[in-house]
Amino acid sequence: MSAPISPSRASILLAFAALYIIWGSTYLGIRFAIDSIPPLLMAGTRYASAGALLYGYMRWKGEPAPTRQGWFTALIIGTCLLAFGNGGVTLGEQYLPSGLTALLVATVPMFLALLGWWSGLASRPAPLVAVGLALGLGGVYLLARTPGASHVALPGHETLGMALVLIAALVWAIGSLYSKKNQPAPSPFVSGGMQMLCGGLVMLVAGLIKGETTGFELAQVTTKSWLAYAYLVTFGSIVAFTAYIWLLRVVEPAIAGTYAFVNPVVAVLLGWAFAGEQLNAGMLGGAALIVVAVALVVLGGRQKKVGP
Repeated sequence: MSAPISPSRASILLAFAALYIIWGSTYLGIRFAIDSIPPLLMAGTRYASAGALLYGYMRWKGEPAPTRQGWFTALIIGTCLLAFGNGGVTLGEQYLPSGLTALLVATVPMFLALLGWWSGLASRPAPLVAVGLALGLGGVYLLARTPGASHVALPGHETLGMALVLIAALVWAIGSLYSKKNQPAPSPFVSGGMQMLCGGLVMLVAGLIKGETTGFELAQVTTKSWLAYAYLVTFGSIVAFTAYIWLLRVVEPAIAGTYAFVNPVVAVLLGWAFAGEQLNAGMLGGAALIVVAVALVVLGGRQKKVGP
């Protein structure tokens, strides 16, 4: 399993299917889970449990123990991708519908394109990419200007929720680029387990510092939240996150990030069907701009890469 990766087309398609469909559904899963579980405690235990299970299984199968440097790398990536990335999204969903949250996360490929250029990991964005970035900013602005975007909890805090999600998307992109050149272990499955374990523990500590255990009792957790939590641990974390870590090794980061403009379609449909979330003209306009923007960024990046 530690041998050099020679991915088949079928393997890549299955990995993208996991990101597109499963991660699109996790926004609604998070919405249901945090209905009765404090957000950082939910996200922290979710990833710590999934990471411990995956890492323990791979070690039992005979994978070698990681080095101290490997654990330090996993801590950096896990903190960026999970503690800030997923943790910020989870906190943001306290104030935003799951569909709107997914639309804001669609900015990830744009951050990947810009940061990849600034860091020297990618060439300067082509004109098509620049147009996409401008449209994406316009889409985010339109979403931010849309009245009544949130009807979940604490209406009126939409700006805080959007800021949390956008910061989460930015730090997620930073962690993704860092992981392209820095791997905790030769096996992507061991690496994924290490990163989930480290990121989950960081979120747990943050939740304790935030005081999320005060007044919280397991007896208050609803059946719907437990079911959503179980889905997030197994499919959202072990299956989809490991697929993402693997894809970062075998395709360009911006291409791996295309999940971000497919997920909103899944999230919006599921939020409408199962959580009573509504869409208005402003949100639809902002959503359309973001989706078109990300498509331009990805297509422009590919054209730049294969050009003379």
